[in-house]
Amino acid sequence: MKRFAQLFAELDATTSTNAKVDALQRYFAQAPAHDAAWAVYFLSGGKPRQVTSMATLASLACAMAGIPPWLFDECYQAVGDLAETIAHVLPRGEHSSDLGLAEWVEERVLPLRGLPEAEVAARVQAWWSELDAQGRFLLSKLVGGGFRVGVSKLLVQRALAAHAGLDPKRVAQRMMGYTDGKQMPTPERYEALIAAVDAQGGDAPLDAGQPYPFFLAHQLDAPPEVFASRLGGVADWQVEWKYDGIRGQVVRRAGRCWIWSRGEELVTERFPEIEALAAALPDGTVLDGEILVWKDERPAPFALLQQRIGRKTVTKKVLAEAPVSFMAYDLLEQGGQDVRGLPQRERRERLERLLLGTPFLLSPVQSAATWLEFARHRERSRELGVEGFMLKRLDAAYGTGRTKAEGLWWKWKIDPMTVDCVLVYAQAGHGRRASVYTDYTFAVWNRAPESAAEAEAVLEAIARRDPAQPGALQLVPFAKAYSGLTDEEFRQVDAIIRKTTVEKFGPVRSVRPSLVFELGFEGINRSGRHKSGIAVRFPRMLRIRSDKPVHEADTLAQLEALLGAQRG
Repeated sequence: MKRFAQLFAELDATTSTNAKVDALQRYFAQAPAHDAAWAVYFLSGGKPRQVTSMATLASLACAMAGIPPWLFDECYQAVGDLAETIAHVLPRGEHSSDLGLAEWVEERVLPLRGLPEAEVAARVQAWWSELDAQGRFLLSKLVGGGFRVGVSKLLVQRALAAHAGLDPKRVAQRMMGYTDGKQMPTPERYEALIAAVDAQGGDAPLDAGQPYPFFLAHQLDAPPEVFASRLGGVADWQVEWKYDGIRGQVVRRAGRCWIWSRGEELVTERFPEIEALAAALPDGTVLDGEILVWKDERPAPFALLQQRIGRKTVTKKVLAEAPVSFMAYDLLEQGGQDVRGLPQRERRERLERLLLGTPFLLSPVQSAATWLEFARHRERSRELGVEGFMLKRLDAAYGTGRTKAEGLWWKWKIDPMTVDCVLVYAQAGHGRRASVYTDYTFAVWNRAPESAAEAEAVLEAIARRDPAQPGALQLVPFAKAYSGLTDEEFRQVDAIIRKTTVEKFGPVRSVRPSLVFELGFEGINRSGRHKSGIAVRFPRMLRIRSDKPVHEADTLAQLEALLGAQRG
């Protein structure tokens, strides 16, 4: 645990990519294989299952440190992270544990599940005494199920490749599925990641269900008028609709089917319809595509697919209400042979021949004479239930990750939906933003104010903490966002929040509404969980509307209009 804690501290202390890779290399060079196996799992996005809540851990820390909860809360407001606050307030440990990461996880943390709450509390408090501040921080994260670190899977792959003298693409291939929670990280699995290639330059056979690393597209942020000069003519590109579903791979080998999400989660049992479709594929086939709810000959809103994502048991009712299909758009393996190195043009031709006569959906290729004509077609995206276009060079191979080295894909997404809304609540951020209010809740008017004076009366009532009257003019919260502003803009808004605070609810402040923001989002859906009846997808702040007074902010009716426009 000490060595892993030191690695975590090094990764957290720098923003330099090279420094992070160097730190990872040093760790892999020194750590036992069993510890390294778990380190790769956590650093690559593997999530520990929560044993107890962070709130419970905070209460245990207060008792152990002999401080009242209000003082802990004040510390948390300054630090911005519960596990870090716990590590700081706890008294210095009397012992020093030399257990490795694997022993901590397998012999201590994992066996906690299912134990009585009192037993969990006693063990955690005893373990805190064995660790320094960094170790207590990590243990709290592991027990509370919230471990995250500022390093990408790509950097972990680079470090492993440098450590083992391998091509990073080979390591990326071997790591596919490594963080799936159904398998424990073991020394054998770690050694397989860094094993030398055989005499013929290949690997030992992979598990039958092993997927390939996904090829990711770059965002295309340029007006279509310059596409011809930047991208060349439309004849060099394959253009398809960009679907709003779950990216996935269908793997058909050894008479079985495996379905993997882009997050490297094995989701076969959640989508039995796709598993049944795969029976029509020959062995040795791997397809790349999109998992979609397909109703009335078109893709349904993503909100319907969300009903399937979190379900491990799929009932007949759910199957009927949210029928799922697989929109195939690339062929990665055929006849047991890796075909990713073939040009996009040839892979597409093979895919069309392979799926002919099968029940699989095939992503249709769009055609136009010019990029400007494609831009006009793109305007129909929301009407068709898609997010814009995908552009794929016809001579490009299928790459690994988000790279331009082997191939080139662009995502040409439609502009976000926008609404002008009012800041009503704020919460401090985390990490380096722990002392700045950066997480905001936004509201719109339930109807348009009849005048600036009527709106001002509502704002004065909010400042007096008067409850909203049923049927009267009021601001209705509908979305939260924490990205889109510069550090300087966050500091400016933070100062206003502190001056206009009306009330505090733990870490949250309500404010007298005074700031209007333009909020952008990718989609909008009906929601019974929100007071507004509306939920938006991927909201982000586009700009502060300093030019717009609060009474001119948008209304629920305008959100309803966007909802209607999205439904087509």
